[in-house]
Amino acid sequence: MEEYKKENEKYKFLKIIPTSPHSSGVFNLCLNRPSHLNALSPHFFTEFPHALSSLDQNPDVSVIILSGAGRHFCSGIDLQALNSISSGLPSADRGRIGEKLRRDIKFMQDAITAIELCRKPVIAAVHGACVGGGIDIITACDLRFCSADAFFVVKEVDLAITADLGTLQRLPAIVGFGNAMELALTGRRFSSSEAKEMGLVSKVFASKEAMEEGVRAVAEGIAAKSPLAVTGTKAVLLRGRDLTLHQALDYVATWNSAVLLSDDLKECLHKKAL
Repeated sequence: MEEYKKENEKYKFLKIIPTSPHSSGVFNLCLNRPSHLNALSPHFFTEFPHALSSLDQNPDVSVIILSGAGRHFCSGIDLQALNSISSGLPSADRGRIGEKLRRDIKFMQDAITAIELCRKPVIAAVHGACVGGGIDIITACDLRFCSADAFFVVKEVDLAITADLGTLQRLPAIVGFGNAMELALTGRRFSSSEAKEMGLVSKVFASKEAMEEGVRAVAEGIAAKSPLAVTGTKAVLLRGRDLTLHQALDYVATWNSAVLLSDDLKECLHKKAL
């Protein structure tokens, strides 16, 4: 536990917590800015990919649960982050303003995409509000669960912004194009039950406590499986989104030709034979 106290000293608005004192391989990455409803500050976009990379490279970590401290999961991007972008722009040259703004947007996009680049599965555990940037985050996660009190808003259109951190690219594949279009254009609030009905979350738990227990059980079940099989499954599914069926089959054949004949397979076959 001492090493994680030192690791947490690196972060201002994040916290890494092993979910069990025993070695379950499941770690909780917590958005830790409850006084601001876990709004995404400028610090977040530097700290978050660093924390994910640290967990990804840690051999003790098999699965990451992403949650929020306090009453809400995430209230979206902090307006301070938007102000810091605009204040850092050159004042005269529109070409240079546009080029700098594009780099800033790409930097923030990369912070969210770090979830997909992490080899370990990342599970979103949502309670309370999940708004704007919170939707960007959870749509990049591999699994999503929520408590009954959770609610969701694709908020950017109400702030005169075209959502640009991943929601418009990832949400249609999760809930369907029509649902994504309607949610993004209206900016309306939708409930946990509607999120389950559309497929945004896999299960709704009665309370935050029940969700934490249930998600931990799911995570521990995944962590008990072959790490090579788990990371391979995530990598192949994500890569397959951008490929034709033939290309995706070729990709998984190449993947398995490299990692299939592992000690994990031998151990699994030995157990099945007993």
